[in-house]
Amino acid sequence: MTLLSKTNFLTCLDCAKNAWLKIHKPDIYRKYPLSSFELNIIDTGNQIDELARGLFPNGVLVESRDDTEQTKKLMTDKTAVIYQPVFSTEKFITASDIFVWNSATNLYDLYEVKSSTSSEEGGGRKTEDYLIDIAFQKNILNDLGIEIGTLNLIRLNKEYVRIGDINLKGLFIIEDVTNQANEKLEEVKQKMEGVYELLVSDKEPAGHCDCILKGWNSHCTTSEYSNPDLPEYPVHAIARITKKKLTELVDNNILSIHDVPSDFELSDNQRRQVDTAQSDKEYIDSAGISEFLETMKYPLAFLDYETYPSAIPKYSGHKPYQQIPFQFSLHVINSYGDELTHCDFIYTEQGCPDKYFAEALQKHLPKIGSVIVWSQRFEKSINEQLGEGLPEYKAFMEEVNDRVVDLIIPFFGKTTMYDHPKFKGSASIKYVLPALVPHLSYKNMHIQEGGTASDTWNRIVSGEYSKEERDMKIQALKDYCHLDTLAMVEIWKVLNNSKYNKSN
Repeated sequence: MTLLSKTNFLTCLDCAKNAWLKIHKPDIYRKYPLSSFELNIIDTGNQIDELARGLFPNGVLVESRDDTEQTKKLMTDKTAVIYQPVFSTEKFITASDIFVWNSATNLYDLYEVKSSTSSEEGGGRKTEDYLIDIAFQKNILNDLGIEIGTLNLIRLNKEYVRIGDINLKGLFIIEDVTNQANEKLEEVKQKMEGVYELLVSDKEPAGHCDCILKGWNSHCTTSEYSNPDLPEYPVHAIARITKKKLTELVDNNILSIHDVPSDFELSDNQRRQVDTAQSDKEYIDSAGISEFLETMKYPLAFLDYETYPSAIPKYSGHKPYQQIPFQFSLHVINSYGDELTHCDFIYTEQGCPDKYFAEALQKHLPKIGSVIVWSQRFEKSINEQLGEGLPEYKAFMEEVNDRVVDLIIPFFGKTTMYDHPKFKGSASIKYVLPALVPHLSYKNMHIQEGGTASDTWNRIVSGEYSKEERDMKIQALKDYCHLDTLAMVEIWKVLNNSKYNKSN
């Protein structure tokens, strides 16, 4: 490694050994490819970077990510707007997003573009999360003796509603974070030096990576390589385990869930998970399951949606990252033992799918009975969104939400009613289904998870496929969504059978 980039610096702060492997053993790092969801995040970030340049039009782009000479010339010429200017010292290199010449101060102002929203309540990230990023850039500029004016953060405005063409000044919010970032300079400077010394070394960091003290879902790209002694079912998979408890277990060399002591303090659900794993037997609360099933009213409509979260609003009336429902699958059973019927809907034409989606749902959904979903918060929020955007369907969507029963409750409610060693602490249908209904599986599907489904639809409507590929992708989407609702039906059948078993 010759120069430490901002990207590698931030990667190292998250997991030091992962960053070292990325630089010194790239074959190991690339062994674990990015998912469609992760690739879509990168594409989205690039699109937003380019769009934000429209706030400061007619700038000059530094094409190469290491062209410091062009950057120097553009700055010497006092070029009004520079996109992706590059700066490097003997140790560090960075590319800023936008430099804008301020004639009032005779200095360039720095603008950092992020693809998140500005509203924390709406799922956005805190301003604090980006100060290290900006301070890294400012430290390099300081080392080069380049005086800068203001330091600014550009993010999407969660409250912006598109009407007609995109209004960039409405879509983006610009926040002056000069003072906050400057307060971070010394702290970040010390971290930069430490990270550089670590990553410039040819000696691989010994032992586990930082993820050994993180929950299972937060492990880095190369965790499998760095933590080879982790068993198939580690303590990291204990649901909602705190860092304090995880650290205590790891410090005592307790890495397998099968080795967790009986007197180790856990929540009731965590203890249930551990006991189930250690006994290798299902836990079934037949009374609780029976009571839950009695909340369902026939006909039962098993319903699943697929959506696309468009960061840049695709259609009028939409906000940043508003989920676009483009597909549903519906399995209906009129009474226990009756034949199952199925219908589906997918919109792959130009224009907004909202009205077509709502119209098809109203046409095919039974007028009475329970609507069964997996994790109701998602489907209910889509229904509310459709009702707000389409007043003529508001009453219908409210009525649908009143009928919703969440099938995840026995597996992830306040009190677990059904647990299985193969769930491994997850209530995802991708874990529950193969454990309870092993003859059904997502493994051989062309599309195996929601991130790929979402990305595939966006590419279809963006015209990225040939007609033959398009038809194949549409069928793959139908097959995937169909399995989601069929899976719920089969899991519901298992619950019906289990309610006659004695509680363990």
